[in-house]
Amino acid sequence: MVKSSFIDDLLYAPSYGWKDKNAALVVPTTKQLWSEAFSRMNIFKARSNWISFASFLMLAGMLPFFFLFLFKYFSWYLVIAIVVYSMLIMGTHGTIWFHRYCTHKSYGFSHPLWRIITQNLVIRTIPEEIYVVSHHVHHCKSDEPGDPYNAQAGFWYCMLAEYNHQRVSPDLSEDAYKKAVHFMKHTGVKLNSYQQYQKWGSIASPMYTIGVWLLNWSFWYLVFYFIGGTGLACALFTAAMLWFALIRAFNYTGHGGGKEKHRDGIDFDRSNLSINQTRPGLIAGEWHNNHHLFPGSARAGFLPGQLDLAWVYIYALRKVGMVSWYKDSKKEFLKKYISKGQVSDLMPLTGDNYNMGHLDYEGL
Repeated sequence: MVKSSFIDDLLYAPSYGWKDKNAALVVPTTKQLWSEAFSRMNIFKARSNWISFASFLMLAGMLPFFFLFLFKYFSWYLVIAIVVYSMLIMGTHGTIWFHRYCTHKSYGFSHPLWRIITQNLVIRTIPEEIYVVSHHVHHCKSDEPGDPYNAQAGFWYCMLAEYNHQRVSPDLSEDAYKKAVHFMKHTGVKLNSYQQYQKWGSIASPMYTIGVWLLNWSFWYLVFYFIGGTGLACALFTAAMLWFALIRAFNYTGHGGGKEKHRDGIDFDRSNLSINQTRPGLIAGEWHNNHHLFPGSARAGFLPGQLDLAWVYIYALRKVGMVSWYKDSKKEFLKKYISKGQVSDLMPLTGDNYNMGHLDYEGL
């Protein structure tokens, strides 16, 4: 674990706290979790709740598409389109954009245009800030008190983490805020000054966040409408809603539901509860235990059969010049963990803890 008061205080602590007086993980009740979520969405309580409210509003805004699809445009062909778009396309894009680029800076674009295109390849959902900052804390404190989606605290702890645990603290000092901005400045998101942060309680500008959201939705609705009419548009916005709502479950299942489920020869990092799962790995490149071993790698599919579609996209863009560089840790993984014998014969090994190099900020 990275010991840093900056990391400890970076996120907005929930009312029930991260840990008790004995430093043990606080496991809130389901009622406490929902109460906290509604409190965090209440823009009448605090202006700084705007980003949680916007995220909720985005999810609610997709419901009309879902009902129109269900009661007016339903067809099994569109069901297939929903499955492919939500699981394969949205899932892979989440890994490409939010996980490997925005958070871990595992590759770079040769021109801002390619970054903007990649950002908007699919229907927009999660504001980058909510994902990026909290994910650094997740790596620093994996499966420990303070991990914003600690699976040991239960399913709903993870499902409601976006509202309850992933927000940036509204009380950062100016120095701490500059460090937090460092996590976001490469993403192209318009960022608040410290004075604006004190007003809005967020790193990202509200006008930018809402403006990009509306432009993205308008663009994709028109594209889908001209391709397949209102039915296709409703189906694919439904797909985006399902991905947006259910991706939170990955934070729970990706760490074994809070239990140790490592498999010898498959999950090499035993410093946390992360596991390699076949379905998220094949359809989105989320070989999660591999990722915890080498968080800065643009590739996470290291073993035979571990297809990594996110890596395929990054590698293809590098070949045509849209990506200028990337980090690929496959050779390092094979040398460190596989070269001594067959995978099935290896003893469990412990991965490297998330360190200052991964945080990429000398002042932390």
